[in-house]
Amino acid sequence: MSRHVAIVTDSTAYLLPRTMERHGIIAVPLTVVLGDQALEEGTEISARSLAQALQKRRPVTTSRPSPQLFAETYRKAAEAGATEIVSLHLSSEISGTYDAAVQAAREAPVPVRVVDTGVVAMALGFCALAAAETVGAGGTVDEAVTAAEKRAAGTSTYFYVDNLDYLRRGGRIGAAQALLGSALAVKPLLQLDDGRIELLEKVRTASKAIARLEEIIAERAGSAQVDIAVHHLAAPERAAALADRLRARVPGVADLHVSEVGAVIGAHTGPGLLGAVVSPR
Repeated sequence: MSRHVAIVTDSTAYLLPRTMERHGIIAVPLTVVLGDQALEEGTEISARSLAQALQKRRPVTTSRPSPQLFAETYRKAAEAGATEIVSLHLSSEISGTYDAAVQAAREAPVPVRVVDTGVVAMALGFCALAAAETVGAGGTVDEAVTAAEKRAAGTSTYFYVDNLDYLRRGGRIGAAQALLGSALAVKPLLQLDDGRIELLEKVRTASKAIARLEEIIAERAGSAQVDIAVHHLAAPERAAALADRLRARVPGVADLHVSEVGAVIGAHTGPGLLGAVVSPR
């Protein structure tokens, strides 16, 4: 009997619905808690609504998917014909999503390989696409996992935020780093390093920070063939302008995605986020 491998990820991969449908990728939603409402990312709360809530200083927190939700997802995939599943998720240093998936995998009706990619946003999306393309070409579970892990290892994520308060409140960056980033009203540039958000550089103004972000992305891309994703929250003009400059500046850019982050990442970065993912092919 031929084996069918299903690819599961989570909503922080920020893949377009048509892309997931084309590649057969399933996304399990994380939850945003807005006041006393628990809302699923991607279906029940938009980035625009999240940004408005943050600007009004409404309390916002996030929550991983439950093991039960993962168990239901794995069951449905098996019922649809999957004989094996690869489940790829955002960094366990940022979220408990990976742990919930591991719990559910133990009771799944088919074998499930759960992978902590150590990345987030389109860095995770590129991993899911690499795994799905491998499976689509007839690859095995091991080959799909290897493709995803190779993509994750080569991918870099950098971002700018107007301030570090949201990351500090959510426990995604230490108080000392937040204080350092806020000193003298500097603008912080951050990176994802070993699955953790780390302060990379401090720049004096927003315009200089964004210019420096562009330089870092161009240097990281070099002349290799790369996919790039530009993310933002409530900053579409900034994102479009950065994407245009990167198209002109990076000779090896293959695909360049521009998208607003979802509510889960947005809750921890705040409005004004501008980030970029560089992923060599």
